[in-house]
Amino acid sequence: MRLVDGIPTDSILADDRGLNYGDGLFETIRFIHGYAPLWKRHMQRLVEGCARLYLPVPDLDILLDEATRVCAGCSDAVVRVTLTRGVGERGYRPPLHPDCIRIVTAFQTPLVPTSVYVAGVSMHRCQMRLAEQPLLAGIKHLCRLEQVLARTEWSDPAVAEGLLCDHSGRVISATCANLFAVIGGTLATPTLVRCGIAGVARAEVLGALPQCQVRDITLESCLEASELFLTSSVRGILPVRSVADKVYAPGSYARSMQAHWQDLGFPMEHIKV
Repeated sequence: MRLVDGIPTDSILADDRGLNYGDGLFETIRFIHGYAPLWKRHMQRLVEGCARLYLPVPDLDILLDEATRVCAGCSDAVVRVTLTRGVGERGYRPPLHPDCIRIVTAFQTPLVPTSVYVAGVSMHRCQMRLAEQPLLAGIKHLCRLEQVLARTEWSDPAVAEGLLCDHSGRVISATCANLFAVIGGTLATPTLVRCGIAGVARAEVLGALPQCQVRDITLESCLEASELFLTSSVRGILPVRSVADKVYAPGSYARSMQAHWQDLGFPMEHIKV
């Protein structure tokens, strides 16, 4: 089911600025039996993104009502909320008083095999480098071409993710997940002030583990880490078992965060942590 401004339809206008310029934001939110454990974190990021892009903040109660409507009858769903600046005149100059469009769609949550949560994921070292743009860093804006191009670099189904760096060689994230590393016995995650998306699952882990350092991480130090794991609001906590030919074992931080994820209400029934 898909709602556009609350109306069931599969159509948007061809001159919508989200379609033409990537002028907007989106959130992908997991719902379990009609409830989204990380809803507040998603809305906090959406509000921050609206401030950065000079978009009016939508009515969050209306968004929640529409999200609940589209996933009704589905026990485990992913709801995508897309907010665009709406229709405007041709050209980059945005309208002074935008009439934003909200698109709310539900999908069945993708199946992640139990073995992935237990043994971890394999990662590709991406050649694609993320460009630095502090104004857009952290928010989930509509232009995801860097991630699209990075994802073209491998086709092996056994490789689940790609490791992305910026042009200075600093590790930033996976293609669609945030990364945590245990380096010299200390848990750290890359700073995202120059580029990258500040995921809500990342925020949840930082809230649960306040000792985690948020700092620059070089590729070399990342590859020498004793433990790596990924965080995703849809897939949860994913241990990393390899990056190219570098092999890791799931560690205690990943296991503790998998337990935390279960406590939030996300199902991982077959995982013993």
